[in-house]
Amino acid sequence: MKRFLITILFLLIFVGRAFAEQNVILLATTTSVENSGLLSYILPAFEKKTGIKVKVIARGTGAAIEMGKRGDADLVFVHAKELELEAVKQGFFINRHDVCYNDFIIVGPKNDPAEIKGFKKASEAFKKIAITHSFFVSRADKSGTYMKELKLWELAGINPKGQNWYLEAGQGMEKTLRIANEKSAYTLTDRGTWLAMKDRLELSLLFEGDPLLFNQYGVMAVNPQRHKHVRYKEAIQLINWLISKEGQSLIGSFKDKNGNQLFIPNAK
Repeated sequence: MKRFLITILFLLIFVGRAFAEQNVILLATTTSVENSGLLSYILPAFEKKTGIKVKVIARGTGAAIEMGKRGDADLVFVHAKELELEAVKQGFFINRHDVCYNDFIIVGPKNDPAEIKGFKKASEAFKKIAITHSFFVSRADKSGTYMKELKLWELAGINPKGQNWYLEAGQGMEKTLRIANEKSAYTLTDRGTWLAMKDRLELSLLFEGDPLLFNQYGVMAVNPQRHKHVRYKEAIQLINWLISKEGQSLIGSFKDKNGNQLFIPNAK
């Protein structure tokens, strides 16, 4: 009888662990989403409603997409739409949806040595930074922010690689902002991370408003036909919740301590 009870106990423990593992999904996302505090604000409501625990792994967008391609995540929430659509076309992901957006801005030293404040085009601001050899810190990490930065340098007709004023951090947005702060340098950042950090920095917002700086965030599930082990059903539950009225409302209500809205929901 005692042996029977011990066997039952072990079976219950095993089943309990298996059930717990089935109710955990891996979300690969960009550091800008994580650093802003958005996920810690909205995910508890999803977890309470569904019983599904979401483990967040924050990387640059490029690295997050690669995790999904390898099957090391169940879904990704990133901000490089062209890369996302290409990965869907290649069959690595399915069920991609726009979720929300904000924009990119250029921040830098308060004295604005390159005098970019008042410019109308971000590429012109970048060109002026290069011409004046003002310090610029790049994420240089295959993130959505870095992809946007490279596009702006291309439009400016500038190749900053190897220039002594161009510093490659190889870090996420928060650390890149800290380095720019230490170096009194310019950098490109998403508005959400900037608003979350600006009170701890000596930098100023010096450029905004160019339509090219639009920053779309999207979510997509890893294709279970590529990786049979992924928790596709649970991933779809999170995707559907993010684009639902409840999820969109929570995203829209997320604000910083000064009441600034950090992300604008735009799921269709």
